[in-house]
Amino acid sequence: GLRSIPSLSQFHRLRYLWINNNKIQDLTFLIKNYYLTELYLNNNELTDISGALKHLCALQILFLHNNELKKLGKTVKELKGMISLQTLNLFQNPLAYDPDYRLYVIYFLPSVQLLDRKLVTERERETALHLYNPKKAWVMQSIAFGKRVDTSLGTMVGSSRDTPPPRRPVTPSVLKWFGNVQVKDLLYSFCRVPFEDPEDAVLVRATTRSLMEFSSVDWNKVATCQERRLKNEEEEPLEKLTVQFR
Repeated sequence: GLRSIPSLSQFHRLRYLWINNNKIQDLTFLIKNYYLTELYLNNNELTDISGALKHLCALQILFLHNNELKKLGKTVKELKGMISLQTLNLFQNPLAYDPDYRLYVIYFLPSVQLLDRKLVTERERETALHLYNPKKAWVMQSIAFGKRVDTSLGTMVGSSRDTPPPRRPVTPSVLKWFGNVQVKDLLYSFCRVPFEDPEDAVLVRATTRSLMEFSSVDWNKVATCQERRLKNEEEEPLEKLTVQFR
């Protein structure tokens, strides 16, 4: 039946906190507890968590179900800084009735693995990406190894619009044909289409990667300043070993 809790700032190392099944409406008493990893706030009377939880970067489990949270965007924004958050419960809140609620949370909180007691699937992540960032989804799909592009930039999720035929991929044999064409021209050709064989993409990447060069010298054969003054002889050129690789 607690409606409020005094500040817990004196417990600097507090990691686990159960305050569920109360009537709490304000979370300002947690603003100094940076080490929290598990926080159970379910079955309370919370209507807004703005400014109360965003500092909990180490939080891994957060239960907020069965409260009165109404603003989905505002609530998710507060949780974005929780890069370690893996388990999250938001069901039985008014915001959970939004038709795109689950996909919205999955997209903007990518670290969450278990949402409302259900595992987040790869298919859900792909659908959320197509819904909230279609351009990025198209780019990622177009450069994926082992498959062709099956959607265009303008295609929406669930659309039955026919896709244009994919372009023919550039293979190593084409590379030999081009010879010494400028690298930027080759890169333009490579980025336009995916590859049928992942090894072709690896070869293209290897041929366009910058060269790395390492040189080594046997410093035991290099004369010191004192030795140079005592000897009037002409010094032999240093033996330098240079290795180049991609």
